[in-house]
Amino acid sequence: MEFHEDERSTDNEGLPPGSPILEALLENARNQQYLGQRLDAADNRVETDLLGDIVRHRPVLEALRTEPLDRREIEDRLDVSRATSHRFTQWLDGQGFVEKVDGRFQLTGRGEAVADEVLRFEANVRTVHRLAPLLDTICADHQEFVLEPFVDAKVTLAEPEAPYQPVERFISLLTESETFRGFNTTHMAPLVLSGFHNQIFDETDTEIIYLPHIGGKLFDTYPKRAQEAIDRGHLALRTRDDLPYGLAIFDERVGIGGYDEATGLMQVFVDTDEPIACEWADRVYASVRADSDPLHERHP
Repeated sequence: MEFHEDERSTDNEGLPPGSPILEALLENARNQQYLGQRLDAADNRVETDLLGDIVRHRPVLEALRTEPLDRREIEDRLDVSRATSHRFTQWLDGQGFVEKVDGRFQLTGRGEAVADEVLRFEANVRTVHRLAPLLDTICADHQEFVLEPFVDAKVTLAEPEAPYQPVERFISLLTESETFRGFNTTHMAPLVLSGFHNQIFDETDTEIIYLPHIGGKLFDTYPKRAQEAIDRGHLALRTRDDLPYGLAIFDERVGIGGYDEATGLMQVFVDTDEPIACEWADRVYASVRADSDPLHERHP
């Protein structure tokens, strides 16, 4: 979700603070687009060759991050020759990333920090590759999408032989959940799928934020059942004039859907039970909800 400078304080006003980890991730996401400018202003960019060398030494940095090792242990752990282990440790020592204590190489403070960042970089690149179908569909609205919590997320894709796999995954999670909150740029599931609508009308306590015309179509298709569910307090529908993508919050998992603009069908659904992802989703949903209205207020 993209926030402009003058909108950030308004969107988050009144929201409880997140955990320090979440706040740090969100702040990093907000500032990423300015990092290059800030580095240029500081006139202290890291040479590309050095960055490449750091990444190439990731295996030994990771090994030493676990525990100090002597040269023979490095050779065994990484399955490298004596000459290679010597070259590794010599380079790391020259950069101030390791020191030798009692015959073993151990990371210095800066070495630990660099090792952490290299692993984070690898995890994020891996996550980008796994989530590419989702990121491609929400590319204009991903600035506040935090990658780290979705490293191990389940990715369900629409395939030629199984085009409804993402929506089937979504519905399976819905049927296992007693509550559901979410927002979407289109219908959470095609209107013809009565199973989904039976669930939100009768089984799962639900609150959904739709674009105004999408909420109207739901009433056009299921006028009596939708109204009865709302009257019972079982279903709440809200509207907002602009939404970034599809977000689904279940009892114990959160999911994000990406849709084909031409057909409106869900092309990818990514879900996880990672606590930090659930916390992030709660924050995003609260921010969007604060700028939404009950459906009947916009559609008498």
